[in-house]
Amino acid sequence: MEITKLLAFCFLLLMSVNDAFSQEVTKAEVQTMEKDGDVFDSEEKQLTKREIDFYQSDNITNEIPYFDNRFHIDAELDEITLIFFRVRGSKPIILVQPDGKKIRVSDDDPETVKWHDDSTFDMVQIKKPMPGPWQAIGDILPKSKILIVSEVKIEIEPFPNVLLSGETIKVVGKLFNGNRNIEISEFKEVVELDVNFFSTNNSDYANFGADALKVSSFSDNGRGLDEYAGDNIYTGEFILDFAPGEWQPVFVIKLPLMTRELRYEPIILHKAPVEISVVPAENETMPHSLVLTIDPTYVDPSSLVFQGKITSPDRHTRPFSIVDDESIENPTIRTKGFPYTEPGIHRVTLDAFGRTITGREFRLAVPEFSFNIREFINETAEIPESDLLLDQQMKLAEKQKDELADKIEQQQKLDEENNMNTILIIAVANIVIILFAVALFFFIRKRKVNS
Repeated sequence: MEITKLLAFCFLLLMSVNDAFSQEVTKAEVQTMEKDGDVFDSEEKQLTKREIDFYQSDNITNEIPYFDNRFHIDAELDEITLIFFRVRGSKPIILVQPDGKKIRVSDDDPETVKWHDDSTFDMVQIKKPMPGPWQAIGDILPKSKILIVSEVKIEIEPFPNVLLSGETIKVVGKLFNGNRNIEISEFKEVVELDVNFFSTNNSDYANFGADALKVSSFSDNGRGLDEYAGDNIYTGEFILDFAPGEWQPVFVIKLPLMTRELRYEPIILHKAPVEISVVPAENETMPHSLVLTIDPTYVDPSSLVFQGKITSPDRHTRPFSIVDDESIENPTIRTKGFPYTEPGIHRVTLDAFGRTITGREFRLAVPEFSFNIREFINETAEIPESDLLLDQQMKLAEKQKDELADKIEQQQKLDEENNMNTILIIAVANIVIILFAVALFFFIRKRKVNS
């Protein structure tokens, strides 16, 4: 009996604890929901400024999926630019306003709606959008977001302190929409990033008055120096093969309905630190000597190695390399010999690899160098008799040609003199006839008067 009472008491105590625990859990859930509601309201207000998630429907609480792809626009927005990412090749989306009116791509109106449709996205710019719940109808990508474009900008890693003419550099940048990083991989199909360099027109530098240059475009395609495709890290690969001097980098962001221009601090592009010269061979049995002179102002001469090729007049190429030990006595002068092959114009193309004085590794293309090798004539060699006879005949023909030309010239002069004499005789005769006619006229007139 006592055991039964004890079990009953324990059961009642356990029920009381469960009730109390359930009440506490319920309160905690309510508080959490209220807190989440506040956070949601706060985040929604922020999202309407930058990025909006579609409202999701589970098709359970809603009997029909009317609220799929629905979003909300605040009343305080005077203008809004939206990007919708859809299945490649699908038709442009249709927007449904809160009042049920539809907006299509054909409704493009510069006063109210500007619409750009591509194979993978729609960009729509709306002035004075109607506040309230909107809906997008179309083949929108799963888990896609409506991106509200505000102030698209790019942040670029600083340029190196020492930049050399001819070198290739890599610069990495990230895109931002306002203050938020754009983490939508499809965005790379929307934007174009061009890199221009403008001369500062500083008369102290060699590029004074130079034209603007477009050197490259940023990409996120995993090619060239871009490491990974679609990682939202945009890589610019620049070949600085233009005049040294003071330049201002200008990054141009192009979207279908807008363009942004970002100017960075001017940079100094230094002259290529390598100059090429050639000591030609004195005869056919001796080699030519290629001389590389290195300016140590901005680079470590001992760190430089070279890879290049020499192109002969017959377009035959001879590759070469210069890889000296860093302990060489005079690292600012490097030489390379190559044999005499034929006379004519030779061209040298050369790439240099080394370190700057700040320790940065670089690679650059040295400006192409060309030189002319004259033909060596062996004066002691015997000339064949047939060649001598041909040479004599050519000289005789040349002499006869000169004599004939002189005769023709003399005959032309004589003909010109004869023509001139004939003209003078005719002129004098005409004058005499005219004078005789005048005298005869006056004579006859005088006789008539006297008679």
